Amino acid sequence: MTAATDAIRHARPPWYRDIRVLRIVAQAGAVVLALAVTVVLLLTARSNLADRGISTDFGFLSQRTQFEIGESSFSPADPIWRAFLEGAKNTGLSIAIGLPLTTLLGVLVGVSRLSKNFLVRKAAALYVETLRNIPPLLVILFTNTVLLTLPTIQEGRTPFNLFVISNRKLAMPSIVNGDHAGIFWMAVLAAIVTAVLIWRWRTRVFDQTGRPHHRVLWAFGAFALISIAAFLILGDPIGLSRPVLLAEERIIVGGTTMLAGFATVTLALTLYTASHIAEVVRGSILAVPKGQTEASFAVGLTNLQRYRFVLLPQAARIAIPPTINQYLNFTKNTSLAIAVGFAELTVVAVTIIGNGNPAPQTLAILMLVYLVFSLITSIVMNIVNRRLQLASQR
Repeated sequence: MTAATDAIRHARPPWYRDIRVLRIVAQAGAVVLALAVTVVLLLTARSNLADRGISTDFGFLSQRTQFEIGESSFSPADPIWRAFLEGAKNTGLSIAIGLPLTTLLGVLVGVSRLSKNFLVRKAAALYVETLRNIPPLLVILFTNTVLLTLPTIQEGRTPFNLFVISNRKLAMPSIVNGDHAGIFWMAVLAAIVTAVLIWRWRTRVFDQTGRPHHRVLWAFGAFALISIAAFLILGDPIGLSRPVLLAEERIIVGGTTMLAGFATVTLALTLYTASHIAEVVRGSILAVPKGQTEASFAVGLTNLQRYRFVLLPQAARIAIPPTINQYLNFTKNTSLAIAVGFAELTVVAVTIIGNGNPAPQTLAILMLVYLVFSLITSIVMNIVNRRLQLASQR
């Protein structure tokens, strides 16, 4: 009886009743159905566009744009694909500057919300509860209104003769290359590599012996020594360019210039997104086991040491996944720059469509570029997230 039962139990069912086969067939059928629906929709859209005389290819990308993009070398005679590149550059620059500022401000405000100082704690709470409950578009419009109250470019302010402040442009000093600049930057790169290697060496010494690593001092010292030596040996390979305001011509010569629209979008989204990251940071710190805080007090750590060595490293493992979502929101919200006319991707795409170019292909390119930005952000942050996870959690 037992042998017969075992034989029945181990008998393989026919393929049309095998659950593994049925799962594969169901998934394959779902993929085929999705592809079929997609093909039907694309063919229908192509037929409707053809009936209306609208092109369905991407040949328009080589045509002249017939519009300008402020503060760039772009001209109306350039092809449309270059306009997309210029818009992508502006969007990417806003993201590259905004995300680090957002992170720093979010961590600062999040930690401040847990401060024992009543004034600091309530000020941080007021900031968070105000900014995160206002639509980002309104934050951008409000920031733009504030910047418009700055002096006109004819009456621009030049504090310390290093900056230019106006409601149209903002300028600051920049580095300019001189003779032997290429060799100098190669030396700086070598200094960075050396600093990284020294950092890892001092960390390994600490792990093996327990002696103080002083890795910041060692690494920064090596970087500074190599960089300064290269600068002195090569004889001023780089210099400082200060912005000069020519009020009558309404232009700024020298330095690095940014449009008020760029400053508006980057600042507004930084303030808005930081209010959300602050709550993520606060919740992550509170999620760290209370025993960790008590242990840090027991060994006599100061508040700064407690956050630096105990709370923030552990809270980072909890905070990074939701922070990735906030980074993606920042990336996508840059499209709201259309409200202030800053020439980022969405503004460029809308202008291209307004000049009589096909909308479906233009919007498809726009969505694809935003998808690329979002995927790059996700990949980088997921790598960081995996690096911070405990070995037992991987």
